[in-house]
Amino acid sequence: MWTAFTSDQVRQAEHALMALVPDGELMQRAAAGLAAVCARLLPGVYGSRVVLLVGGGDNGGDTLYAGARLAARGAQVEAVLAGSRTHEGGLAALKRAGGRVIETGEVGVPDLILDGLLGIGGRGGLREPYATLARVAAESGAMVVAVDVPSGVDSGTGEVAGEAVKAQVTVTFGARKAGLLVDPGAERAGIVELVDIGLTPHLPEPEITVLTAQDVARLLPAPGIESDKYRRGVVGVLAGSDRFAGAAVLAVGGAVRAGAGMVRFAGPEDAVHQVRARWPEAVTTVLREDPVEEVGRVQAWVLGPGMGTDERARRIAAEVLATGLPVIVDADALTIVANDPGLLRREAPTLITPHAGELGRILGADPKDIEARRIEHVRRAVEELQVTVLLKGSTTLVAERGRPVRVNPTGTSWLATAGTGDVLSGISGTLLAAGLAPYDAGSAAAFLHGLAARKAAEGAPIAALDVALSLPDVIRHLRTAANMEA
Repeated sequence: MWTAFTSDQVRQAEHALMALVPDGELMQRAAAGLAAVCARLLPGVYGSRVVLLVGGGDNGGDTLYAGARLAARGAQVEAVLAGSRTHEGGLAALKRAGGRVIETGEVGVPDLILDGLLGIGGRGGLREPYATLARVAAESGAMVVAVDVPSGVDSGTGEVAGEAVKAQVTVTFGARKAGLLVDPGAERAGIVELVDIGLTPHLPEPEITVLTAQDVARLLPAPGIESDKYRRGVVGVLAGSDRFAGAAVLAVGGAVRAGAGMVRFAGPEDAVHQVRARWPEAVTTVLREDPVEEVGRVQAWVLGPGMGTDERARRIAAEVLATGLPVIVDADALTIVANDPGLLRREAPTLITPHAGELGRILGADPKDIEARRIEHVRRAVEELQVTVLLKGSTTLVAERGRPVRVNPTGTSWLATAGTGDVLSGISGTLLAAGLAPYDAGSAAAFLHGLAARKAAEGAPIAALDVALSLPDVIRHLRTAANMEA
């Protein structure tokens, strides 16, 4: 499992470590790691041209000392000094190694640009001259490597409030910063390389975690020799309408292909016909009046994809949420609970799976603000609603009260197509019915969903059903890889 921390947590750990090591030791550790990563990225260090964008403070010092190490190996290293002050020791080291200072207009087209303008304390959009230098870096065509965090990205939240550097690689020191893992900051950070400078013993409990493939493989239920369809989990799916029958097909498909012992589906007649035709293994019921009684025994419910928001749909949602069973609340059911939040006041496990627009309706917040500050809003939702929240989007987050926010590392931009969220609901429902708690069910489902999308896409457009069909392959791969590592 990966961990990530806020800037305040990292600073406290740095102060604790600095009290134990010689003055300047942490900066030298950081610079050595930064230079090593840059050396790997360059086609050859000797003769390459590297431009340093240097701000004030320790971040600029890290950058200058790393530049000195590259210059000592034969690189042509030039620094643009943009801060109101410059780290004197770092600048002296660069000059001794043969580096020099240039003006902004001399940047040109180097092989690599190091963004050392702002560190983890940066807030808000970049001001001049930093904003101009961010544009120069973007227009240069060079590989951009951010030092600790891309300048202009809030290291604690991922917020980008204006101009910001866009890096292909971010070399971060001591611990991953939360803002490097959550969009829009994650998109600006590119690939994140972690350099160990000895902070780990001094870090507190993380506020952000990221599950690895091995973590997810351990979470996934596996049938034992005594298993039957009921022990593996029976998931009930209430989805679809005359207009959106396909949502039922997709939600059932996600549940079936994720490994449910049995899927019981209930919906309008047309949706039932379509589900039967595509998923004959599902037990189907044409929904009349009482969904709980008509469907039969289930261990968890998936509620909402394509079911509509009329009075009949509201009655169905109210009945399901009044049970003591775990429920996934998605899509139209989220609109229903936005209009009647009291429906979520229940003791049983509840996982809601909104995108920013849906969460905005529930919280009365602007979806753009939610996209800009995803961690803040997912935590707010948990506190106000007292449920587990899976916030979908370019970075999917799973949050539960008293637990770190989990950031999902898988996925692809090709997932931005109609119906993929319905598949995710089906996967989540299967894992919930198998006995996973909502926090783990949502986290593992998001991971599988993203991996299945990558496999299905392989660089090309996909449809939602492709994601469901790819699930067995990715689960097989996860299990095989985990067994090999064990």
